[in-house]
Amino acid sequence: QVQLVESGGGLVQAGGSLRLSCAASGFDCRKYTIAWFRQAPGKEREGVSCISTDVKTVYADSVKDRFATSRDNDKNTAYLQMNNLKPEDTAVYYCKAEYRAWGSHDYWGQGTQVTVSS
Repeated sequence: QVQLVESGGGLVQAGGSLRLSCAASGFDCRKYTIAWFRQAPGKEREGVSCISTDVKTVYADSVKDRFATSRDNDKNTAYLQMNNLKPEDTAVYYCKAEYRAWGSHDYWGQGTQVTVSS
């Protein structure tokens, strides 16, 4: 059974840190780019970061120098380390596994809530 499960969200004060995990099961995530998205209430889902199969990373300007994404293929898990959190980072965070070879397809996680209080 294919599954992508985020964890690590919660309530934190501004300036604090959280580390989100994105655990894959039922498929080999080393063949997938792992992307992180977030969606705040009343706003569209936006891309936060991604890490490719060859460990290249890209970040949205709003999180650059504060967030860091990584992956541990042996654990079939990706991570999003979030530092110096701001109230505007409050959102539901999702991870997505993207397969872009023949038979392109994506898997989404169910999301984890991150709330940053001022």
